[in-house]
Amino acid sequence: MNKKAKQISNYLSLRFFIMTLSCFVIIFLLSFILVSVNDSQALSGVIGDAVKWTSNRLLLLAPSVFIACVFIILIIQRRQLITYLAALSANLETITIEEKHDLQLPPILKDAEEGMERLKYELKEKERAAKEAEQRKNDLIVYLAHDLKTPISSIIGYLTLLRDEKNLSDEMYQKFIHVTMSNAERLDDLINEFFEITRFNLSAISLHYSKVNLSFMLEQLLFEFQPILRAKNLTYRIEDSQHIEIACDAEKIQRVFDNLVSNAVHYSFEDSEIVISITQDEDSAVIQFSNEGYPIERDKLDRLFEQFYRLDAARSTRSGGAGIGLAIAKQIMEQHHGTITASSNGQKINFTVKLPLS
Repeated sequence: MNKKAKQISNYLSLRFFIMTLSCFVIIFLLSFILVSVNDSQALSGVIGDAVKWTSNRLLLLAPSVFIACVFIILIIQRRQLITYLAALSANLETITIEEKHDLQLPPILKDAEEGMERLKYELKEKERAAKEAEQRKNDLIVYLAHDLKTPISSIIGYLTLLRDEKNLSDEMYQKFIHVTMSNAERLDDLINEFFEITRFNLSAISLHYSKVNLSFMLEQLLFEFQPILRAKNLTYRIEDSQHIEIACDAEKIQRVFDNLVSNAVHYSFEDSEIVISITQDEDSAVIQFSNEGYPIERDKLDRLFEQFYRLDAARSTRSGGAGIGLAIAKQIMEQHHGTITASSNGQKINFTVKLPLS
């Protein structure tokens, strides 16, 4: 029994006890008065006969009247309890109603009223957040669908030139091939973002644990990023003196790291360094991704892990992803009972991942 239920139970029990005791005292005093009047024989006639008749049967009448009073008190208590439940039920129905309805409960249910007010507010906030997330998702799908047309048109145009132009120089041929390839890669990225949006919910996916060396995993991952790193003249450094191993779902944790490295590359200044440090904190491994880039405002830091939220407010999806990579990363971390946080100290941007060792 929770604290509030116990409080209501104690209140009703105390009320029942007081009312029962009051009935007992009143019946006792009335009985005492009747016996006293009868013994004094102060009354005569019909009233005197009634007093005498009642006094002679007092041992039977007093308990009967007391039992009847207790029964009436129980009925009153039951009606009171039903009133409380009806009030709770009526106010619960107003929680999901969009129009503003003030909750009104009896004083004894004041705590319950405050709790229902909080619940109503939280439900409204969750509903608002869900609508905003759905709107952002729909907007992104519209933007992605619109952006699909550009690379497709370009690919078709350059392929048509390659087909129809018979006297192209080798330099122009290579240029057309390069542009076509770039647009094909962009088209592939956009299609992958569509898939990411549709399979965002990972909560039902089971984890497959295995032992993973963090340094080895990150070295492999960063090797795959070499062409992108070279394009911005970026360097990287992994700091790990302990060669920490953890038990995790390697594929999903690699997805988290891939997203963090991709973000670091995308938002880093050219000719800068990405630093990844791996340390141990009690029973957890702490992996920090640091890069140099434009400072991120506090309100934006708090929203980075929201689904479909993109740091750059521009509608175009030509730079950056669909805004779900970090949200997926957070969901994966929660599945592993870990955490992921972001901080911005001047031009130093940090993402910190904390994972249980086992």
